[in-house]
Amino acid sequence: MKYTFFATIALFSLCLSGCLSMKMAPIKVAPVHMTLDINVKMQQQEIEDAAAKTSPIIGRQAMDFSIPNQHNQRVSLGDFYGKWVILYFYPKDDTTGCTIEAKEFTELLPRFHARNAEVLGVSEDSTQSHCDFVEEHDLKLTLLSDPNHKVMANYGAWVTSSFGDLHYGRVIRVTLIIDPAGIIRHYMPEVIPLGHAERVLTKLEQLQAQ
Repeated sequence: MKYTFFATIALFSLCLSGCLSMKMAPIKVAPVHMTLDINVKMQQQEIEDAAAKTSPIIGRQAMDFSIPNQHNQRVSLGDFYGKWVILYFYPKDDTTGCTIEAKEFTELLPRFHARNAEVLGVSEDSTQSHCDFVEEHDLKLTLLSDPNHKVMANYGAWVTSSFGDLHYGRVIRVTLIIDPAGIIRHYMPEVIPLGHAERVLTKLEQLQAQ
């Protein structure tokens, strides 16, 4: 009984924390230990950069997909060939961190568009959940539904965790920058929601200047 109680608490906490085809194995991401003073911009940047350096897929062709958006229309990565794509994975609609991230991407969306870039968000939520999330927070993003976690697994955003003998899958925050030819140019695991959109925009500017 005691074991079941602690397992339930752990799972509940995790829930709150909330273009071309290529065969890729699921990405395994090593955890990054964060300091308590996590709201300092420099620390956020250092944490994300440290995690990105270990990525095995930078420079590889992104795997295509076709999944529905909030309007239940199929969207493929190949639809954006010729544009830069910011592909970000997040755990859950309308939770604190995910809302911060989505609103910041919405605020900066005109600047991404000015750089020939589109922003696509992906979670396991239903298309109706996405629709409600967009309406509630006046989001301007395209949000995609991946309930079977297939796309997430291909890009390292769906991982298996364990608690004693209990094994379960969960979503982690991952963001990719994909160039107009469908090549993965930057990969960011261990994403920190606050200020993340601005850091992605800065990285996009740096990549386009190369």
